[in-house]
Amino acid sequence: MRTRSLSRKTKETDVTISINLDGTKNITVDTGVPFFDHMLTLFAFHGNFDLSLIAKGDVWVDDHHTVEDCGIVLGQAINESLGDKKGIERYSSVYLPMDEALVRVVIDISNRPMLIFKGEFKRESIGGLSLENVKEFLKAFTTEARITLHIEILDGINDHHKVEAIFKGLGRALKLAVKETSDELPSTKGVL
Repeated sequence: MRTRSLSRKTKETDVTISINLDGTKNITVDTGVPFFDHMLTLFAFHGNFDLSLIAKGDVWVDDHHTVEDCGIVLGQAINESLGDKKGIERYSSVYLPMDEALVRVVIDISNRPMLIFKGEFKRESIGGLSLENVKEFLKAFTTEARITLHIEILDGINDHHKVEAIFKGLGRALKLAVKETSDELPSTKGVL
């Protein structure tokens, strides 16, 4: 089974995670940032992952440390759960509509971290999540998961719908990219 449990403890946060990439949507998320909890739940649900992510952070200061550290630990857990990456599909792309919003998510599990994020939000925050930290989460996640990730908000008016489409799309795209299709390493170089 492709699973991993990790912890990260700093002076600002304490994050514990368990993930199963071949799960059954057994999901528990508690970060102290309600809208972020909702988004991580959607990510795991649409990825068909089991996810337990518990974070205690200095949210009375700001949500930044908690959101970024959750991205770090989630990325590490996914990278480690994939092991040598033999047999995975590697690439995927998803268009995810959420009412009037439309987001494109493209992934390459390449061992070369790169985030390209195109999109803007009008609101400053939703449910305790500073919307500027959506990109910070994705940046930390991408770096630690060691993936190339392109996300573009193609349409939308409602920021809630845009963010929701991002997290649902990320879950669905990751589910497709980690799908096991052979016993081979998905690279002509023989290494990722």
